[in-house]
Amino acid sequence: MSTQPLKDLSTLVSLAKRRGFVFQSSEIYGGLNSCWDYGPLGAQFKLNVKMTWWKAMTRRPEIVGLDAAILMHPQVWKASGHVDGFSDPLVDCKACKNRFREDHAQKKDGKTQCPRCGSLETTEAREFNLMFKTHMGPVADEGNTVYLRPETAQGIYVNFENVASSMRKKIPFGIAQIGKSFRNEITPGNFIFRTREFEQMEMQYFVKPGTDEEWFNTWKETRWNFYKTLGFNQDKLRFHEHVGNELAHYAKAAFDVEYEFPFGWSELEGIHNRGDFDLSQHQKFSGKKLEYFDEANKEKYLPYVIETAVGCDRLALAILCDAYREEGEDKDKRVVLGLKPQLAPIKVAFLPLSKKEELQSLSQKIYADFAEDYEVDYDESGSIGKRYRRQDEIGTPLCVTIDFDSLEDQKVTVRHRDAMTQDRVSLDQLKTYVDHKLREF
Repeated sequence: MSTQPLKDLSTLVSLAKRRGFVFQSSEIYGGLNSCWDYGPLGAQFKLNVKMTWWKAMTRRPEIVGLDAAILMHPQVWKASGHVDGFSDPLVDCKACKNRFREDHAQKKDGKTQCPRCGSLETTEAREFNLMFKTHMGPVADEGNTVYLRPETAQGIYVNFENVASSMRKKIPFGIAQIGKSFRNEITPGNFIFRTREFEQMEMQYFVKPGTDEEWFNTWKETRWNFYKTLGFNQDKLRFHEHVGNELAHYAKAAFDVEYEFPFGWSELEGIHNRGDFDLSQHQKFSGKKLEYFDEANKEKYLPYVIETAVGCDRLALAILCDAYREEGEDKDKRVVLGLKPQLAPIKVAFLPLSKKEELQSLSQKIYADFAEDYEVDYDESGSIGKRYRRQDEIGTPLCVTIDFDSLEDQKVTVRHRDAMTQDRVSLDQLKTYVDHKLREF
């Protein structure tokens, strides 16, 4: 059987809308550019992605969780450098009025070339800050300015001492957080890859200076192995090292985990050795001592930070791209999302072969029993073949068909998404069977 991977993003966008994964935000009003809503299946899928990451972090004994506020004291963003340095150089084309980032444009004869019309007549570059600004309180003036956070990491840094003391944590330890961030991106796009409102999954690991390089390499390996557990095609993953001007001013070292999307190689996750930049900045601006006291060795120091920062929406998109495949041809073609069970929005679908009352009664009883422990679906509409195809498209690993023989022999047919094989299983063994098969994927 011929198998084809995803060739273009528009195919996935269509599937995502048709099957309730992702919708355009405010679509009935024409939509809002680069803002997306997660539908019923998408919300569950994204939650599964987040929980997979969360468990990978917080099941380690030295890592704890945090949920910091989106709105923070404006001095936080002065200390972090976002107020003065978090900007893109923008230019306007005098010919076609296109506005674009100067650093992403081609140069010709020493001049910036418009990517739309090719003109070399552009305005001088102007810095455009990417933070969304708002006001707190009844009066909208500069004294009440606050920002929607552009990253979740700063909430971790300013809570470093609170977490260390309340949780009695000793270096090395980590703080993990999942939360919304906001950036007024100039060139958003590629579906949910680059958006103005997005979700981050970040972990900041605090280590003793001098041990940072060792921990940096440890976390590089740990994070690579995480992607292996998600079932990614290894040929579509790679590390990209930041060198020269790519390396942020605060970073001692940085690598990205990149995935080959239909639109090319792009970043999923950043792994950074941030040194003591963040804690030293917040110590300086706040006047609050953030040094860690090592009781065993009777020494004080500002910890270094090893950061792992994942874009949740980007990771969700990469998983969908990687899982998508088309099998067969023409009328026999089926679309499959080969999702790992822990990521699939529906684990088991229950499909009564008929709408007759006695069959539905048994089917609903089985469904209700499984609904206590799994994300499940109940589908009675259309032919059994069409129902299988629907479940294939949303990545459901197992389908359970209840037929008229089930009323007599108390057995059901379990159909497997990938191999399309079927097993006849007795009802008293069904949960054990399903548990076992879901772990096999």
